[in-house]
Amino acid sequence: MLDPDSGLSLTIARIVQRLKGSSLHSQLERQARVSLHKPEIKLESLKEDIKDFLKTSGWEKKLQNAVYSELNVFPSPCHPAAPPEHMKEPLAYMRKAQGSWEKRILKSLNSMCTELSIPLAQKRPVNEQKELLNKWNEMGTDEPDLSLFRPVYAPKDFLEVLMNLRNPNYENGEQTSFRNHLGLIQVPLKVKDIPELKEDFSELGLNVGQLGIDDSAQVPPEFFENEHVRVGQKVLAEQDSAAAQQYVRQGCPTALRADLWALILNISNQPEDILYYEQLKSNVIQHDLLVDSLIYKDVKLTASNDDYYFVFEDYLYQVLLCFSRDTSVLEHFTYSSATPPKSYIRGKLGMEEYAVFYPPNGVIPFHGFSMYVAPLCFLYHEPSKLYQIFREMYVRFFFRLHSISSHPSGIVSLCLLFETLLQTHLPQLFYHLREIGAQPLRISFKWMVRAFSGYLATDQLLLLWDRILGYNSLEILAVLAAAVFAFRAVNLMEVTSLAAAEAVLADLSTLKVMPLLQIFLFATVT
Repeated sequence: MLDPDSGLSLTIARIVQRLKGSSLHSQLERQARVSLHKPEIKLESLKEDIKDFLKTSGWEKKLQNAVYSELNVFPSPCHPAAPPEHMKEPLAYMRKAQGSWEKRILKSLNSMCTELSIPLAQKRPVNEQKELLNKWNEMGTDEPDLSLFRPVYAPKDFLEVLMNLRNPNYENGEQTSFRNHLGLIQVPLKVKDIPELKEDFSELGLNVGQLGIDDSAQVPPEFFENEHVRVGQKVLAEQDSAAAQQYVRQGCPTALRADLWALILNISNQPEDILYYEQLKSNVIQHDLLVDSLIYKDVKLTASNDDYYFVFEDYLYQVLLCFSRDTSVLEHFTYSSATPPKSYIRGKLGMEEYAVFYPPNGVIPFHGFSMYVAPLCFLYHEPSKLYQIFREMYVRFFFRLHSISSHPSGIVSLCLLFETLLQTHLPQLFYHLREIGAQPLRISFKWMVRAFSGYLATDQLLLLWDRILGYNSLEILAVLAAAVFAFRAVNLMEVTSLAAAEAVLADLSTLKVMPLLQIFLFATVT
């Protein structure tokens, strides 16, 4: 076990190392040099005067936000003697399962490649490059023949893999616990109970003002909303990421949401960021990847058919095609249980010096992937900023929803939390659904993998994502999934098949997220 002082020292060293290579570091150096010409900077108190200058000119706040962002994204440091794979995932059987799953995905991708006789990547002919550049803002009008392409996998395929996860340290003959016996997830991970969740999500309490609640016994909604907007404007004026993260736990006013999320994620859309986005766009124009067709297919199958999101089809292509080329995304694999797939230059199979990551960002899109981007299109209309927000949301949160790990926000833990909450607090419903062959997780899994995108009305989804950012955790997805079952419990007790249960839960677009969460967490008898 790492003692607190050593852990703090390692964390500080890691953050300093990472910030040294950032544009912020060079900007701070430049500002410090500029300050030397100012009359208020005295040689005898040079260090303190420069510190004061950086503080009053707002640069200290930018540094604080950068440090806070690093603390939010990167896990606590492991013991120095721990192997590097422990930072990715401490449990060996989870790492092994993730490795096997990746092989299956690659096999599916390679077989499609072989069947269709299409290379993984090729340079576009010059006329094709010009054509793509001309229609960059109207790619949705393009109708390529995608009938032969299929998604590499869908959420239900992933669920089957999670259902077969087992901890080898538990012998087959050992008496399984009651919980493990009933649920689909059979791994012994620690998940929170309602009292712990109440403590963690205390700002969602019945006596705390919330955006997304129509009425409150404590404060008239108009009064709370007006005051909340005023505080939100103050938080934005202060440009403090930590304050913004605390603030959004009670929900974001619609007019402030885009700026508050950008502040929490430490996205400022500087000229160099816009230039970087343009370089990614240039890479898309020049090279055609097999995953481009998978992206097209996914958008056509999901967002294009969604009443809320079909208008953003062009944005989705732009963001996702650029995302597939972004090698900076590879950095998240240092704390993800996943490993980026490798491909080899033709004729050099197995020779490591000719290996490249494929796709360049290391992420193979699956059915529904585009729904991670779609809701963000309501908030950001400038492509480079939309892109940066999505990329940061992905490397902080969304990657955990399609990789096998023991992390509390990982999909395995979320599934186990959902089943445990349902089995503990609605045992009759859980047992009834299980008996008729309608295991609740078979229905709720797709909601959680997509972070409810495409299932909730957009205003409700954004209120939910406010809380994901506010608590820096995905656990609220499992709580909401259980709350939905609790809300529809009476109807579900009457169904006699999986199809009937799915029909009861087919439409979530009329649900109000915050009342559901509050009632389930704070009005449930524990």
